[in-house]
Amino acid sequence: MTSSAATVRPRAAGEITRWDHEADVVVAGYGVAGASAAVAAAKEGANVLVLERTGGWGGAAAMAGGFIYLGGGTPLQTACGFEDTVDNMKAFMKAALGPGTDEVKIDAYCDGSVDHYHWLVECGVPFKESFWGEPGWEPPGDDGLQYTGGENAAPFAATIPPAPRGHVPQMSDKQSGGEKGGGFMLMQPLTDTASALGVRSVYDARVQTLVTDESGRVVGVVATQYGREFTIRARRGVVLATGSFAYNDRMVEAYAPRLVGRPAASIEEHDGRAIRMAQALGADLAHMDATEVAFFCDPQLFIRGILVNSRGQRYINEDTYPGRVGQATLIENQNQAFLVIDEAAYEEGMAAPTATEQLRHQPTWVCETVAELEAEMGLPEGTLQATVEVYNKHAAIGQDPVLGKKPEWVRPIGSPVAAIDLRGYTGGFTLGGLRTSAESEVLHVSGEPIPGLFAAGRCTAGVSAGGYASGASLGDGSFFGRRAGYSAAKA
Repeated sequence: MTSSAATVRPRAAGEITRWDHEADVVVAGYGVAGASAAVAAAKEGANVLVLERTGGWGGAAAMAGGFIYLGGGTPLQTACGFEDTVDNMKAFMKAALGPGTDEVKIDAYCDGSVDHYHWLVECGVPFKESFWGEPGWEPPGDDGLQYTGGENAAPFAATIPPAPRGHVPQMSDKQSGGEKGGGFMLMQPLTDTASALGVRSVYDARVQTLVTDESGRVVGVVATQYGREFTIRARRGVVLATGSFAYNDRMVEAYAPRLVGRPAASIEEHDGRAIRMAQALGADLAHMDATEVAFFCDPQLFIRGILVNSRGQRYINEDTYPGRVGQATLIENQNQAFLVIDEAAYEEGMAAPTATEQLRHQPTWVCETVAELEAEMGLPEGTLQATVEVYNKHAAIGQDPVLGKKPEWVRPIGSPVAAIDLRGYTGGFTLGGLRTSAESEVLHVSGEPIPGLFAAGRCTAGVSAGGYASGASLGDGSFFGRRAGYSAAKA
């Protein structure tokens, strides 16, 4: 799973006696960033070769729900009746994806968002002009637009006009979390477009290290296929797009230890190889501790109750983006979470439509009173009772002044009352990686670009610096993948 650090040392071009393949632009990885880079480079007239470690295109993107974070007034937003501006999109992303966001990247991303939507449509990515407004990780049907970052919830909605920006490709008979996810209908059109443009691909080929000339410019890669080493010359540039380091145990322990033993929404090929190869050339890193955290409970349930920690205290407004709930649970509350919900609310939530039936759990404890429930749960005496008392007092008039849950989801907790034990129900993937410019150049620790080397996707530090919104990975992977391909073709 974890590769030897010694093998990522760069190879000198002078040592290469024969190039087995040549191309203008060589792309490592055929997920969303690699596919976007390949299309963009080919559209600039470059001869492109993609090396993919597995037996086919797709990567984690093909198995994802498929959200692409876009805004600023896309045709889909307009068709669904929502107004959005570039400035509002920038304000939200800088507030929600921090601290420490790369403002130059976010500005570029938001300024180019509508154009990127049109580019995806031109590549054949389909979007249905319909909005899904129910709580959930993703729409259960083929609706094309959803809130995916907590834009319409506290604390953001009070100061930044909310607009849904989760754009999901239309797909019939889709299945959550598998090869029939919405991400497939993002990847298939992109790879079809790449093929039509003459992009070549070699599968079961694992890039091992970079090749540099005497000036330090990256001029190729060394890869292996079925145990045989081969070399590929890149006449203009190399694009790294091989995913995160979520499955590199050593790197996770070093940089993002809260995720040890709990990778999710990633694939085993996400071993950080590209990061290590670029590091061996002096590449800089950013936000290596940042993680997206999934919370393994159906939002239709927890939005109707209250989430409490091991001290019996609420810690987040339950109507926000579920990824924010996951981060707050794992990072701020030591993975301790319980859902407290009464019988009526539980039954209502279980009857509501969802794309994640597998995240609906049976109650762990059921009692007539909160005091009895508190004792059954083993919480300090009086803690849960005080929490529910305060919540119910304000819920009686439809308010939540403590955490700001919207009135439509605020209702007093009655009897019988239950709790679902959600301790440890989190998992996620890493968000940090190579520091790149807004043009997707890999930056040396000196701040200068490494000549001939570009990168995009989850092997880089993208628009997410700490926080997250669903669609940020496929969004910045495809957007900056385009820029990587363009920059490499022009190098």
